[in-house]
Amino acid sequence: MSANKDAYDAALAAADSHARAWLASLAGRSVPPRADADQLAPAVGGALPEEPSDPAEVVDLLARSAEPGLMAMPSGRFYGWVIGGTLPAALGADWLVSAWDQNAAMRYPTPATAALEEAAGAWVLDLLGLPAGADVGFVTGATMANFTGLAAARRHVLARRGWDLDFDGLFGAPRIRVLVGEERHDTLDLALRYLGLGAPTPVAADEQGRIRLDALAEALRTGGDEPTIVCLQAGNVHSGSFDPIGEAAELAHRHGAWVHVDGAFGLWAAASPRLRHLVPGLERADSWATDGHKTLNVPYDCGISIVADPSALRAAMGVRASYLIEPAGPGGPADPFEKVPELSRRARGVPVWAALRSLGRRGVAEMVDGFARNARRLAEGIAAIDGAEVLNDVVFTQVCAAFGDDGRTAAVTRALLEDGRAWMSGSTWRGRAILRVSVSNWSTDEADVEESLEAVRRAVARSAFRPA
Repeated sequence: MSANKDAYDAALAAADSHARAWLASLAGRSVPPRADADQLAPAVGGALPEEPSDPAEVVDLLARSAEPGLMAMPSGRFYGWVIGGTLPAALGADWLVSAWDQNAAMRYPTPATAALEEAAGAWVLDLLGLPAGADVGFVTGATMANFTGLAAARRHVLARRGWDLDFDGLFGAPRIRVLVGEERHDTLDLALRYLGLGAPTPVAADEQGRIRLDALAEALRTGGDEPTIVCLQAGNVHSGSFDPIGEAAELAHRHGAWVHVDGAFGLWAAASPRLRHLVPGLERADSWATDGHKTLNVPYDCGISIVADPSALRAAMGVRASYLIEPAGPGGPADPFEKVPELSRRARGVPVWAALRSLGRRGVAEMVDGFARNARRLAEGIAAIDGAEVLNDVVFTQVCAAFGDDGRTAAVTRALLEDGRAWMSGSTWRGRAILRVSVSNWSTDEADVEESLEAVRRAVARSAFRPA
């Protein structure tokens, strides 16, 4: 097998053709997959072939076999979970990242990807109004972005108590108390579990899921001198609401706590002049986490971890080995591996560079504003349906709706998903079954919104004639 100049041509041509066909199908296709994993297994599984196969034929087989099991997540009518689409420039950049095949761990051997990621990181800080000297690491998603920021926090608060985490580990260390709002995202607890910090201490939240300052103040007062981390939220996964970040950060800092912000999708409100009021004082925190594949609409595998004190992040994540080329030195640009929990990694910050370069400051703001505007349109349309109720204040991209009792709401959700023209996932919020809508795709337009509302109306009508 030889990597001559023609070796890739047929496989890439096949991939290009199938990718274009998939993207062209999104406007008209139903959102759900047509087959489940068990039904797909015979076509893609079985015994491993003994002999090699033609690369282009493998790509053709892959595309044909997978197509029935693909959900149209990039569709403008997909509102499930919090999942964005992919901007054209970001998709093209991601293809190049795979073709370049760079292990983007160190600046010296991969200067192109290092420079692109550093530029993208600086643009992110500028857009979000965060400290220009902060370190930015590109990780796999919001969970690992939270993990990375909290790893820096863990080491920092223990060092302030004279505990050497690197040498002594966690056994016997002072207990770290982590304060979180009652309605934080579950992956925050997961990141804390990964870090060996155990379950956090919940702090009361208001009716929209925002942490209550009076409850936070009381929790801080009663904590004594324990090392403390306060986790705040920019974008509640149900209501879309935002904690009072600036005030909470000031309060936490008076008690010597580290402040971390989980902004998986909501951090990008800071990039919009119309929505920046949702995150006053965002810059006062110590670390932030977001996810590029959500609001920024870059391909998957792109969380963004930001830490205000580079030394705290590099001390937590960095590694030294004889075979690694040493970085420029203290205060200089860090190697990428010093800011993330990985050595081998793809250059996932390059699609971020492409997305931001293609949109510009105005384009980012307009895209984020469009998400919020479409969420309001969907909320207004749903609220106008007889028997429907929008339960949250629609301040950003999230809408929570109910259709009477829990049984009826579940029936509407099932009917909507069976209809297939729009995908809105069910959930439970504040003790009630809901239909949850998350607007996260750059391609969602007015026609998608109206078609989606019509699908909800059909689901309501159909559920009236079937048992819940």
